Amino acid sequence: MSPSFFEIVQLSNGDYALRRIDDDSAPLVKISFSEEAREMMEDRDMNVAKAMIAAGIEAVGNVAHDIDWEDDELDAADSQPSYTLH
Repeated sequence: MSPSFFEIVQLSNGDYALRRIDDDSAPLVKISFSEEAREMMEDRDMNVAKAMIAAGIEAVGNVAHDIDWEDDELDAADSQPSYTLH
C-alpha cells in the first residue's frame, strides 16, 4: 500500500478540511468556526485548525495503542465508550 499524503485546505465556505492530496472525495475531517470564534482568534483560525487536527491525530494514536485488537471477548457496547466533551 502506498503512503497517503494529506493537506489542510480552506473550503469556499470558510471551513477548514483535512483531505488526501490525491483524492477529490469528501474530506476526512472538517472544522467550522462561528463568526464569534473567528473574531476572537484574530486571523489565527488556520493555525487553530492545524492544532486541532494535530491533536486529533495524536489522540487517535494514543487510543489505538490502548486497544487490544486480538481480544475477541469484547462486547461491541464495551468497545465504544461514551464521552461528554466540554
